[in-house]
Amino acid sequence: MTATPEEIEAQVARNRAELAATIDELSDRLDPKANAQELVTKAKQIVHDAGTDPDTRPEDRNRARIIVGVGAAAGLGLLTALVRKII
Repeated sequence: MTATPEEIEAQVARNRAELAATIDELSDRLDPKANAQELVTKAKQIVHDAGTDPDTRPEDRNRARIIVGVGAAAGLGLLTALVRKII
């Protein structure tokens, strides 16, 4: 069965709309400013969860404390390496 010109035009319009939506989604995912803001938000939440907030689930608190501890250890290791290199 051969498609009519109207059906072809409708398919082209749908394909364009899908492509535009895909491009918009990729642009959002690859936006450095948005990604940086998301990381900051997640980091703030982890630090908040590591505290003593009674609303934080114990599993989240323990996970957050591990992440903060590993981050602090990595930062201290980096600082130590830099100081040794300077001295």
